[in-house]
Parts: sequence; C-alpha cells; structure tokens
Amino acid sequence: MEKIVINGGNPLFGQVEISGSKNAALPIIYASVLVKGKCVLENIPDVSDIRTSFEILRGIGAKIRMLARNTWEINCTDVICGESDYELVRSIRGSYYLLGSEFGRFGHAKVGLPGGCNFGVRPIDQHIKGFEALGGRVSTEGGYVEIESEGAVGANIFFDLSSVGATLNVMIAAATADGVTVIDNAAREPHVVDCANFLNTCGAQISGAGSDVIKIKGVKELHGCTYAIIPDMIEAGSFMVATVATRGSVKITNVIPKHLESVTAKLIEIGADVEEFDDAVMVTSGEHIRRTSVKTLPYPGFPTDMHPQMAALLCTAEGTSYINESIFENRFRYVEELRRMGAKIKVDGRIVVIEGGTPLTAAPVIATDLRGGVAVMIAALTCPGTTEIGQIRLIERGYDDICAKLRSLGADIKKITVPDEIPFPQAN
Repeated sequence: MEKIVINGGNPLFGQVEISGSKNAALPIIYASVLVKGKCVLENIPDVSDIRTSFEILRGIGAKIRMLARNTWEINCTDVICGESDYELVRSIRGSYYLLGSEFGRFGHAKVGLPGGCNFGVRPIDQHIKGFEALGGRVSTEGGYVEIESEGAVGANIFFDLSSVGATLNVMIAAATADGVTVIDNAAREPHVVDCANFLNTCGAQISGAGSDVIKIKGVKELHGCTYAIIPDMIEAGSFMVATVATRGSVKITNVIPKHLESVTAKLIEIGADVEEFDDAVMVTSGEHIRRTSVKTLPYPGFPTDMHPQMAALLCTAEGTSYINESIFENRFRYVEELRRMGAKIKVDGRIVVIEGGTPLTAAPVIATDLRGGVAVMIAALTCPGTTEIGQIRLIERGYDDICAKLRSLGADIKKITVPDEIPFPQAN
C-alpha cells in the first residue's frame, strides 16, 4: 500500500508545467476506435485512468505503443466489438465512451457498466436516450449495456440536462452515422470541444461544439491523424488554489487561461493576484485571504471538480464561506477528512459551510475520491507537521506525477510504501 507523506507549512514558489487533460484524453482515446488506421495523440497525461483505457483497447485488438513521453500511437484497425474486459471497464468512469465508439463503428455495442468516483447516483440515462434516438435498441442486464441496431442514423436529440458524458458519447456515435444529428442542450465544456476538434481532424463534420447546440453530419469513415490534447484545466486550477492556500507565488504554464476564468475570478475576489499570459498564469497570494461564496455550475461556471480543493483553501480564509454543490448530490465525503485536520466545516443539504481562520493541524487522512484527495493534500501543505494520506490510487487516477511537481515548488512531499494492514482474526 502506498501513501503520500507531507511535511507542511512551506509556501509554494516557482514554476510548474500542466499536463494534458485526462477528461479530454479519455473520450478521444475511445473515439479512435472509429478510425481504421493510426492516430498519434500528443500531450497524453501519465495517469492510471489512461493506462487502464489503453489496456481495455488492447484487449479488443488495438495496437498501442508509446512514441515518446506523453505521445502515443493507437491503431484500431483490427478491434473487435463487444469483447472489452468487464473488470477493467468497471474500474473507471470514462470507459463508457467505448459504447459510443463501438455503436458508431459497428452498429452495435456491448460494454460493462462504468465505475469511477462515487458521488452518489450518476445515471447514464441521457446516454441511453441519445443512443435510442440514433436507432439503437438498448438493454442493461447482467452488469452490461448492450446496443443493437441496423446502424446508427442521424436524429434530433434534446438532453433533459447538460451532460458532458452523454454529449461526448452521442457525438462520437453520430460522427459516422447515416444522416445529420443535432444535439440540443449540449454540454459546453472544453473537453467536448477538444473531442469534436479531434474527430474533425479525422474527417468528421461537426459544428457548434462549445455552444449548447452541436450539429454532426455523418461521414462514411474517418482517417488517422496527429492530435495534441488540451491542457488540464482542473490540474491547473488545483495548483492555483494550492498556491494561494500556502500563501505562495507560482507561474503555471501550458494552460489555456480562458478555461480558468471562473477559478481566476474567485481567487481575485478573495484577495489573490492572477496575471494572465498567452499560455500561462502567474498566481500570487495576498497577505489576507477573504471569505467568499461559490456555486458549482456547468462550464463556463465554477467547476464541480474544483469544489473540494476550493474548500481546503477557504479553511485558511478569514470569515465564513459557503460552497453550493449543484452538480453532484454526494460530493462531500472529503469534509470528514478536513475535520480530522481541525477544519471547522459542515454540510447543510448541498451547501458546505466553512468557518475559516483556524489553523489546520497534521493528521492521518485518506483520499475519499480523486478531487477530495487533492483537497487533503492542499490542506496538508498549509499546516506544519507530518500528514500521511492513504488511498492515493484515487489521486493518481487524474494527476500526472503530482508529488514531483509539488516538490519542484518547494513542498516537502514524498510517496512511501507501507505494509498492507492485516485484518484482525475473527473468533470461531
């Protein structure tokens, strides 16, 4: 079992480069199944969700090799539909993009139900609605989602809510469908735009990505391409927040500043200084960090994936802050871990109430999920003493070499291996 050990109390200073976006890379990797040929993907982050996705695709016949660090060649010429490994698929959320790519290429699909972080009920009903509109007959039995059809056909689809996953999945399936598909109430997140750009580079005809209406003119086939993944806005936001929480000053490079506007606005509001460059931001903490109120919203609003990290920062602010979680109803398990560190924080319905200004203390904690794990890392960086963080595999799902990057900024942090806990023997 591995743990992260942090001796906190040091402000972060220096420069750090952000990796490619996991949330953009995953749908693009699975969308490559549509291509009977080679795709070269650059700026791929080295995180466990990506490695698992490569194993899933290898298991159905894809040939995948690393050309250079963060650059991979994927050849899906010989992939076989419906043969993906059930246990691998259920271990990550992003594996559901295989449904859209198999449906789009073969006219049918069979994939295990996805896994990922548990934020309560995360249904795929909008995905199914979209697949059915495209002519699929969808069944969910025995832990699998199965789609049968005579081939995907274009349709007008209105999502009941703005779902990033459903928008991407239907867009992938519709890229090679027969006819025109219009997605109304589409998600506007940057990784939706990135996937559309990738598919267009392969020969698709997609317009409107980044707005709430996306139009896809189906093409008969796609060709291979070379494509670079966008920078990870959530990793960048996490380093911005960590900089302010530790009262430091860091230049964060390989970013798209526009993607960070909601985080930047909040940091400026609470007393930090953020200077934007073409592909970087310079974040400097103010001497006094003030309270604020945050509401998570779909892009371009404040991202739910930045909620736990922002909560850790606001524990160090002056006054009472509030975070209203409007996306996931159960994104609060990190709260108990921050309480272990002395945070005065509570949950009232879907609102987190944070009484800031009380210094945090080092304590043994765990990563409750991907972003919650980074929240306790940020908290540990702010307080003197040694904090051990368990269940770090959840952090490694989405952050490329985070310990080394924090060390380069002056953090005292390391990863250690400890013996697995031996269960206490039960009496007969």
